[in-house]
Amino acid sequence: QVQLVESGGGLVQAGDSLRLSCAASGRTFSSYAMGWFRQAPGKEREFVAAISWTGGIKDYVDSVKDRFTISRDNAKNTVYLQMNSLKPEDTAVYCCAASRIVSRLINDFGSWGQGTQVTVSS
Repeated sequence: QVQLVESGGGLVQAGDSLRLSCAASGRTFSSYAMGWFRQAPGKEREFVAAISWTGGIKDYVDSVKDRFTISRDNAKNTVYLQMNSLKPEDTAVYCCAASRIVSRLINDFGSWGQGTQVTVSS
């Protein structure tokens, strides 16, 4: 298990950018694939992006491709989500999660952070 803490959320206007960070505890962070998920009010949690333990494989949901970039720094035990050209429909609580494989499936992720709120006004 790895402990995860997100930061970087906030209230921004449409078209603005934010960078979310997810700090992990534990010496085995580099062995985990990492993912970002989001949950909007009244909606189910959905996959946003994932990255392999080396950073060589990245996956994105279609709605954020070309706007969001996932990256990681294993020396800092941190994964990032750079979000550009934000839209009101990106408003949600964003959570990071750790998995043994690169996946889009919630059940493949065993460790979750508490989440950080992102609100995009129009």
